Amino acid sequence: MPSPKQIVDTMMAKDFFSQWLGIQVLEIGQGQCKLELTVRKDMLNGFGIAHGGITYCMADSALAFASNSYGNQCVSIETSISHTHKVKEGDVLTAVAKELNRGHKIAIYEVSIVNQEHKNVGLFKGTVYITEKNW
Repeated sequence: MPSPKQIVDTMMAKDFFSQWLGIQVLEIGQGQCKLELTVRKDMLNGFGIAHGGITYCMADSALAFASNSYGNQCVSIETSISHTHKVKEGDVLTAVAKELNRGHKIAIYEVSIVNQEHKNVGLFKGTVYITEKNW
């Protein structure tokens, strides 16, 4: 069975959106993941702050990497995010995914996103379906 790092490397090779975001994988283990990205000007909305989709997509990638790390392919079936603080150009964001519960077919994760000042900027919850297909 491939290691969590090998699985994420395989996923990232074809994950052009995460590549566009500039996501860097800092840590990966079974059921957990830590990512980083720097907010660029082309990620800002009309208010001059990061579009909410940036933190959402970063958290979604963390969810995908953490949940797939066991070797079974997983797909999200429900996700949500709370934006708790504005994000500006140049902010360095860190997303940490942790597994809350993993059953035979369903797993639940929480992803916290903080800026370079360790201020929470988002809280994401995701539920995935665990398929029988292996990496």
